[in-house]
Parts: sequence; structure tokens; C-alpha cells
Amino acid sequence: MSADTVIRTEGLVKAYGSGNRRVLALDGLDLEVQRGEVFGFLGPNGAGKSTTIRVLLDQLRPTAGMAEVFGRSPVDGGVGTRARIGYLPGELAMGGRASAGELLHHLTALRGGRGAERIDDLAERLTLDLDRPIRGLSKGNKQKVGVIQAFLHRPELLILDEPTSGLDPLLQHEFLAMVREAQADGATVFMSSHVLSEVESVAGRVAIVRAGRIVDLDEVATLRHHAGQRIELRFDAPVEPAPFAALPGVSDVEVEDSTLRCLLRGEPDALLKAAAGHHVTRWSATDRELEDLFLDHYRMPVTPEEVADDDR
Repeated sequence: MSADTVIRTEGLVKAYGSGNRRVLALDGLDLEVQRGEVFGFLGPNGAGKSTTIRVLLDQLRPTAGMAEVFGRSPVDGGVGTRARIGYLPGELAMGGRASAGELLHHLTALRGGRGAERIDDLAERLTLDLDRPIRGLSKGNKQKVGVIQAFLHRPELLILDEPTSGLDPLLQHEFLAMVREAQADGATVFMSSHVLSEVESVAGRVAIVRAGRIVDLDEVATLRHHAGQRIELRFDAPVEPAPFAALPGVSDVEVEDSTLRCLLRGEPDALLKAAAGHHVTRWSATDRELEDLFLDHYRMPVTPEEVADDDR
């Protein structure tokens, strides 16, 4: 393991139940996150994102495989490792008569006072009223409290599970600015989400997880390239789809009258040469979004081994 590797998992498995009722929440998950990067961890509810995070924080113990944070297992790292982490859970359990400000000051006191001087500034950025009781806050305002407590002590590692849930678009923008600032200060950010656009705007690398396995992982620009292009070719006469469908990198070929539409992944050379055998009157190429690649992975049929509860 490199000294610059902050998070590493290898063959990570988390199973619930036994026999015919055995459910795999994580199924051999391999992952590395490097120091100073913003890493996007994408998947819908039930994909295994929160389970991965809970293993990294020693809230769950894996069934098999290994996980390390800062070069140590979550069990061995203990309180010392967790003190270096800012964590925002996917579901916040907050209540009681204490005000938002009182709660945040209590949390900084537990960290030896680290971050207390930032409470007012961060509350102003996120328009949080520190005097309001926690039990009377809306979901969005509780989320603001969760975001602030994660960032307060300038942690080396931020683990954020669905961080913008409940925040309006303006505050989502402010949150992403906070992520960029934390990275500029040297922090590593592990951000789990199903909102692709926000992850894409800040992350350098992204992993797509399905049924407890990583099905794609690369830099955002490369994954966009994997998503491919939608191609439309218009000819002066109808063409047969089969020769185009057989070309490398070409799929989803449809022909309607004299118009051919297809999905192209990779270089267009073979497609252009095939089209050159006909009279092309018009053509267009449109880049697909990262979201399209994400949906491609989730449109594929689920195998029996992937079937599991949505409570991962």
C-alpha cells in the first residue's frame, strides 16, 4: 500500500443471514482512494454505498476481505483514526431541546475544542439559525447541521454519505464550494451519492457500484468517454443495419427510412469508412453524459447472485 493511499479495500464482503437467506451487501469490493483526491462513489439506494462506509468507520465488521483507513484496519485504528475523519451519515438522527449551536459546540468540545471558531462562519454560509432547537428543524436545516459538524475540525478525510439530501440548489452549490476548499487544504473527500451531476463537478475519479461490486471506475473524463456518443447518419437511400451493427464499438443500431442512429464507443474510423460506401447527406454526433453510463450499468439484467435487499 502506498503512503498516499487513504482508503483501501480488497475483496471486501459483507453478508447477512445464512443458507438460502444469505444476502450479500458487499461482494468482493476492491477500492483505493488516494490522498488529496475527491472520490465519487455512485450508486442508487441498495447498491452497497452506506455499507462500505460503515465498514470503513468500524460501525460494521466485514464478513471477509479487508479494509484500511490511513493504513490501518478500522478496528485497529480506533478512536485515533476516527478523530482524523469528518463523517456525514446518510440518515441523521437528531432531536432534543438543544439548539443547533449548542449541539455544534458540544461536538467540538468532544474534539478538544477543534473547530469551535468556525461554527458561526459555516452557519452563515449555509444560512443556519444556530438558536433554533434541533427538534424543530426541517430536514434541510438538520442536513446543514450535519454538513457543518463534518467540516468543522478540518479533518484529513471527509466521508460524506448523500451529503446534499434536503439542501436547496443554492446551498448545494455552496456545499460543493466547501468540498473544493477542503481539497485545496489537503483533505481527501470520499463522497457517496446518487446525484451524478454534483459528484461529476468536483470529483477527479468516480466508481459506479452495483449489488456490492464496482462495475466501473476511472477518471471522470475517461468515464465520459466510455459513455460514448449518439450518432445519427442520414443517407440518400435506405441502408441495411447489419453491416453497421457488426462494426467495433457500435451498438444500439436503428434504421428508420434513410436515417441510421447508433451508439458509438471508441474511435469513429470504422463507422466513417462504412458510411463512406453510401451517400451521406447529413450527420451528427452528441456526447453522452456520465449519467447515461450509470444508467447503462443499471439497465443490464440483474443476475441471481446480485439479488439482495434494498437495505444495504
